[in-house]
Amino acid sequence: MFILYSLRHPMKVAVQRCRVASCGSLPPQWEMTVRACPVTLALSPSLGFNLLWHSKCLSMPGQSGHRLLFFPMKKFLVPLLMLVATLWAHADVVSGKVVRVADGDTITVLDAQLQQHKIRLAGIDAPERRQAFGQRSREFLATLVASQQVDVETDKTDKYGRAVGKVLLQGRDVNLAVVAAGLAWHYKEYESEQSPSDRMLYAAAEQEARDLRKGLWLDPAPDAPWDWRKKTR
Repeated sequence: MFILYSLRHPMKVAVQRCRVASCGSLPPQWEMTVRACPVTLALSPSLGFNLLWHSKCLSMPGQSGHRLLFFPMKKFLVPLLMLVATLWAHADVVSGKVVRVADGDTITVLDAQLQQHKIRLAGIDAPERRQAFGQRSREFLATLVASQQVDVETDKTDKYGRAVGKVLLQGRDVNLAVVAAGLAWHYKEYESEQSPSDRMLYAAAEQEARDLRKGLWLDPAPDAPWDWRKKTR
């Protein structure tokens, strides 16, 4: 699945499925969308969440039968990346070993000075431990980061004293991986705190997990953790 976004407008402008689009022959609804947007990003969550842009037909690895035509973005790319880097360069970084995984979106990191940092993964909300898939979400996160050295990009502390941030394991976005596995929601209530690129990637990851019925999306109407918390207060 490819999801097209317009940088002029933050909203998603088209979601389409396509088995084959030969070079120079996009489905009409895609072609009109691309031409209407001066800058269009194409995200493919199943291909590692990379932003894809090209002026020629691309045959995507592992996606036989999928071909898509992109228009050149070179003149937009450098200014875009510079803007994103500037806006989020102020984030602090906590580095250390993960010594505890409390649930699917909370870990504890021990830094080199033996100080513990409780971390709330930004941009996602995992099922609570007593919810369906709550334990599975915690176990999945543990398999990724338990006893591993991670870097946490954070610029916020929540009301519980936890640093809220993006957890990186050898450069991999762990928060995003939990959403992609279908074991957490993209936390849209706080999406304004994310970079534009993260916002799009997390939304695309959740949508693909829903479409493929991964993890908690096996349930057609899973109880969102924020709703569950309200009911159990």
